[in-house]
Amino acid sequence: MEAMRSLEKGSRREIGFYSQNLFLLLVLGLLWGVFHLLTLGQPGKFLSPQNLWNLSVQTAVVAILVGGMVLVIVARQIDLSVGSLLGFTGMAMALLQAVPPIGEGWPWPLALLVGLALGAGAGLLQGYLIAYLGAPSFIVTMAGLLVFRNAAYLIAQGRTIGPLQDGFLVLGGGLQGSIGPFWSWVVTLLALGYTLGVVWRGRWLRQKHGLSVRPLWMDGILSLFLIGVFGGFLWVMNSFPHPTTGQGRGIPVPVLVALVVLVFLHWLSQRTRFGRYVYAIGGNPEAALLAGIPVRRVQVLVFGLMGLLAALAGAVQAARLAFVPTGMGTLLELYVIAAAVVGGTSLAGGSGTILGAALGALIMSSLQNGLVLMGVPTEWQNLILGVVLVAAAVWNARFHRRRS
Repeated sequence: MEAMRSLEKGSRREIGFYSQNLFLLLVLGLLWGVFHLLTLGQPGKFLSPQNLWNLSVQTAVVAILVGGMVLVIVARQIDLSVGSLLGFTGMAMALLQAVPPIGEGWPWPLALLVGLALGAGAGLLQGYLIAYLGAPSFIVTMAGLLVFRNAAYLIAQGRTIGPLQDGFLVLGGGLQGSIGPFWSWVVTLLALGYTLGVVWRGRWLRQKHGLSVRPLWMDGILSLFLIGVFGGFLWVMNSFPHPTTGQGRGIPVPVLVALVVLVFLHWLSQRTRFGRYVYAIGGNPEAALLAGIPVRRVQVLVFGLMGLLAALAGAVQAARLAFVPTGMGTLLELYVIAAAVVGGTSLAGGSGTILGAALGALIMSSLQNGLVLMGVPTEWQNLILGVVLVAAAVWNARFHRRRS
């Protein structure tokens, strides 16, 4: 009986996972359709290859951050410092690689490594203060927001730093920051083959162990849908021409970085002991501690990972801008948290997925991109984004209440 109840609970969780992500896909499709109709008469209409290519690059920074934020929130914590830490590490990397007398003239790979180490170290320090000294994450990371933002201003003496080295700029997806049509085909086909393999191997393993499986027609439709998504993505990436060669640009490097990060975080959260510990802590910290889970150490590592991702996103954002202003990343933490909430992550902890958060990031970026194309003033953009966030939070709370 206990095994049957466990199997039933797992089936309900899987159904909830698919229904939630299906709803997010429907919202995304509706949003794209509405914005395309509203911008149909413009040269840069929403569903043009140029705009979708730019949209993917714009989403990359939030997508890199949102996966780490999901793990932070799932563990019943919050990180308000990611935008400021992004700006601080981006400024540090810019200062290290800029030519004297502005910077130190270091090779950009070394500057990148130092920036990543700074981000990870800052995250670990915040995690230590929260986990071992008992300080609330809201207060610690709000202090980090102030410290890192003003530290970026101080080390740059209020200046905008640049230009950055050409090799570093590849991370930003500029004229040289994409992999071209051929390698885009290779990467997409490999990713599609792996994804289909996961779907059908999972079905085979469940059948082998006598577990329930989805109907065959459902897996067939899912496979066709995945083929359509990967094919459409490849077509868009290769349809935006390079201004000098006339060939398709292919997949931008920042998009590749974001996809690799999201796939890694999905694997980390679903397939490793560390990921199971994070969800267990978020579900019930006291029970997790009694079960022998090193709660404090896991919390420190979660914040360290978030700091590392903030530094990586800072490198991508700095490379995209080519010049780093002292205000880079301002209020970005709000967009990241909003993307996680829109993607179905519960602020109460214990529930959230990397895939849902990635869809949430794409929805938020699409909303902002479409409003900009329509010429909506910034004040109205922020008002609309706020309304969307409240609506997402209400729907999220009701969804999790029904599931429980």
